[in-house]
Amino acid sequence: MSLTDHLAELRVRLIVAVVAVAAGAIAGYIIYPELLAVLMHPLCQVSGSSGCGLYVTGPFDGFSARLKVSGVFGLFAASPVVFWELWRFVSPGLHRRERRLSVLLSLPAALLFVAGAMVAYFVLPFALQFLQSAAGTRVHAIYTPQSYLFFLLLLMVIFGVAFLFPVVLTGLELLEVVTPEQLVKRRRIAWFGIILAVAIFIPTNDPYSLTALTVPLVLFYEGSIVIGRLARRRRGLPAG
Repeated sequence: MSLTDHLAELRVRLIVAVVAVAAGAIAGYIIYPELLAVLMHPLCQVSGSSGCGLYVTGPFDGFSARLKVSGVFGLFAASPVVFWELWRFVSPGLHRRERRLSVLLSLPAALLFVAGAMVAYFVLPFALQFLQSAAGTRVHAIYTPQSYLFFLLLLMVIFGVAFLFPVVLTGLELLEVVTPEQLVKRRRIAWFGIILAVAIFIPTNDPYSLTALTVPLVLFYEGSIVIGRLARRRRGLPAG
């Protein structure tokens, strides 16, 4: 295909993806009360029914929060369409083995991303409880939509992306970029890097969030070594 043809195809893929995200955002705007109730649940667990509320400081803040939450929901809801369009655009340039590997790892990647987001959702009440207790009894928390909702969504995205770690490692092993034995030799460095990265990227730095992300990533690292060894053994290759 010529450059013009590639650009024309990219334009079509982008239009389809944008329409899908817009449709998801409209749906999110309609069901916003239900979405808000779900997102508020961790806060309500900590604050109780009397303190379970968000406060705005400007006339447009509430509507802005609804638009932003709807947009994020639309992006998540349309993600299968977005990734499908991206796949259709890049797949002609991949080798057959790379295409097979991408398809093989796509479902585990999606499941792990959702699992990571759910871990963040369920660990948030413990994190909030720790942060509020650390502030002392004379400090009372009042949250705005920006300070709570988007903090929660950011935490869920961070956990979701981090949970893709074993997919990346396994993919590199199957492509023979790294071997299981190389991962074993660099285990201590990898563990230290995991702990350091979690401490840097987790916005709360509370012990619950740090533990809830560090422990799975270490287990994922070790699990990727096992999967890599099994894959090499199945193909009759040495461990590394």
